[in-house]
Amino acid sequence: MAPLLVCRGLRKTFNAGLPGSRPALDRVDLTLARGDFVVIIGSNGAGKSTLLNTIAGAVSPDGGSIVLDGADITRTPAHRRAGAITRVFQDPMIGTAAAMTIEENLALAEQRGKVRGLASHLNSRKRDDYRARLADLKLGLEGRLETPVAQLSGGQRQALSLIMAVLSKPKLLLLDEHTAALDPRTAEIVMAATLMVVSANALTALMVTHNMRQAIETGNRLVMMDAGRIRDDIGGAEKTALTAGDLVEKFKIDNDRMLLGN
Repeated sequence: MAPLLVCRGLRKTFNAGLPGSRPALDRVDLTLARGDFVVIIGSNGAGKSTLLNTIAGAVSPDGGSIVLDGADITRTPAHRRAGAITRVFQDPMIGTAAAMTIEENLALAEQRGKVRGLASHLNSRKRDDYRARLADLKLGLEGRLETPVAQLSGGQRQALSLIMAVLSKPKLLLLDEHTAALDPRTAEIVMAATLMVVSANALTALMVTHNMRQAIETGNRLVMMDAGRIRDDIGGAEKTALTAGDLVEKFKIDNDRMLLGN
C-alpha cells in the first residue's frame, strides 16, 4: 500500500543571508504509512514545529516536496489543505472561537474544507452526534452545547479542539505539543482523549512533544530531530524497549525542556 505522507528533501532557512542564520529544515525526508502514529522529539530549535508548519502549509519550504495520499501539495495553500490536514496547537486558545458556543465551534469544524453554511448544519441529529463525541471525553461537555467556549477551562478547550480536529475526517492529524500548556492531571485527560480519537477514527498522526514519557509510551514510531535534520527513526520492538534514560543517552538531548512527566 502506498504511504500516506512523503516528505522529500525539505529545506527551510529563515532570514537567509543574514548573520547567524541556519537551516530550520535541512533536507528532511519523512514517510508516514497509513495508520502511523509518529512522535517527534528534539531540543529547542531542532526543527520540529517548522516541519509541522510546513506540512500544514503555514510555512513554504525553500526546497523539497510534500506528497499527501499521492497528490503533491508542496505549494498548496494552507486553507486548501485544511480538510485533509488538521491540527491541535500548544495554546488551547488558538484552536477554538471563544465567542461562539461549543456546538457552533463543532459545526464550523465539521465544515472545514467545505463551502456549506453553518446554520444549516446545526440540527438535532448533529447535536446528538456532538453530545456522544463529547461524552467520550468525560469532562461533562456533552450537556453544555450552548455554552460559549470562552467559559471553558484551558483543558476543556484543548479537548474540544481535539474533537474539532477529527470531525472533518482528516487524512492526517498534527499535534504540536498539545498538552504542554496544561497542568499534569488535565494533560493526562487530553492525552487519553487523543489516543481514543486517533484509534476510533483510524487516523494517521504526527505529534511533537518534549515529554519523554509521552514519547516512549505513545505511537508506533519515534523520530529524533536535531539542527533541522532527522537523526533517528525508531519503531517496533526497539521503541517498545526504550526508557527515558535511553533517550537522554542515545540522543544526547538538551533536556532543559525534556520532561520525565507532564
